[in-house]
Amino acid sequence: MAKKNGIFFCTECGFETQGWMGQCPGCGKWNTLTEAPKETPAKAAGTSRTVYSWTDSAGTVRLKDAGVEKYERVSTGIKQLDDLFGGGITEGSVTLIVGEPGIGKSTILMQLIDSYKTDREILYVSGEESPSQIGMRAERLGIRRNFLICGETRFEKITEEIRKSKPSLCVIDSIQTLYSEQITGTPGSVTQTREVTAGLIRIAKSENISVILVGHITKEGSIAGPKTIEHMVDTVLTFEGDTTGGYRILRSNKNRFGKSNELAFFEMGEKGLKPVSSSDALLVAGRPINSPGSCLTSVIEGNEALMCEVQALVSSSCYTNPQRMSAGPDRNRVLMLLAVCDKVLKLNLTSMDCFVNIIGGLKVSDPATDLAVCAAVVSSAREAAVKPNTLIVGEVGLSGEIRPVSYILRRCLAAVRMGITTLIIPGSLEDSLEKEITDLTGDACKAMSNTVRLYPDNLREACDMLFTGG
Repeated sequence: MAKKNGIFFCTECGFETQGWMGQCPGCGKWNTLTEAPKETPAKAAGTSRTVYSWTDSAGTVRLKDAGVEKYERVSTGIKQLDDLFGGGITEGSVTLIVGEPGIGKSTILMQLIDSYKTDREILYVSGEESPSQIGMRAERLGIRRNFLICGETRFEKITEEIRKSKPSLCVIDSIQTLYSEQITGTPGSVTQTREVTAGLIRIAKSENISVILVGHITKEGSIAGPKTIEHMVDTVLTFEGDTTGGYRILRSNKNRFGKSNELAFFEMGEKGLKPVSSSDALLVAGRPINSPGSCLTSVIEGNEALMCEVQALVSSSCYTNPQRMSAGPDRNRVLMLLAVCDKVLKLNLTSMDCFVNIIGGLKVSDPATDLAVCAAVVSSAREAAVKPNTLIVGEVGLSGEIRPVSYILRRCLAAVRMGITTLIIPGSLEDSLEKEITDLTGDACKAMSNTVRLYPDNLREACDMLFTGG
């Protein structure tokens, strides 16, 4: 009989529940729920009082009396990172950076420390590597700054070191290795991780110290530990891309001091991560010409329209249940689009293996890529290439209709700068887009006037335009 008392948490995803269950509702894994140790309230450093606040702010005030706090930013010395943070790292902010093992989290932080624009001390707290290992990495990367290294995992000792050295920036690598003597439980448990993070946030806000936390991820790619951590910190940065490849994508999933969903592109080399000035070199360079199953689309990431290549492969299946795989777009959305293509265009995909991929390891959630995914699937199934130099954007509904998307002019201007000559755009946007084009001036107006713009209303019309020269 299942236990009814106590809190249980999943060791894979951090899901919490009252009572034990065989399967975790959060990640679907079996026998991963473990009983959390009895929680003891955190104590403020150097005092005997119990602390529940993350910011040490007390009292209730009206909005007009709250005032406006002026935040100072410090440049990282790397333009792409400054843009990601919204103009530099805000003093007193707490950032969580996560990614797969070996993707470059420690590397980018060492480079950030080396170029950080400050005259104050910088503290690197490592619970996973010894100071000598960190020194070896610093030598390999050519790090010149002589920063402090603290090989400690006990929160109380780390607190003493922070208050003693008063650094401008403190890096914690990683948060799952830290523990507090005032909290029962092993390092990495839900209780320990949450309370230690809360303690670091209190220090950051009270001492005006910027803190960067390194976090682990689960096998499914989500942030390990309790979901509370993501809500507690000010900024969440996630590494994307293949660890075996040369390129890395750093995304700001959350930013209280700037825009979220901004991207920074890097290339891994012998001397660490090198910023890539143009995302086109990563996402669309070297794409095949007149190749079935390949087409171009545009996604909005932060304030920028990025061109990316969608590839699809449709082949006869040797399995009873044909395979469906997606790398980049959401798998459930791809399954829905495959069903729409099969229903509307009679492609007989139920007996075919279907694979969809976004080149460069970019994960996309923009529904404007729906039509490009459908076009790539149809192109591969029919073994016919789409029109060359064509941008395809549009959201596809369940009945095959093409619905409007946002920032259409921005997407089109980004495409024509790359030499795109044909634009496939939802028919419902024709009037608004043509009006915006007439208001353009200069080079933008000239570039758009040289394009062929096609406005299909449904999936069948779009395929006729793409494959029959309509």
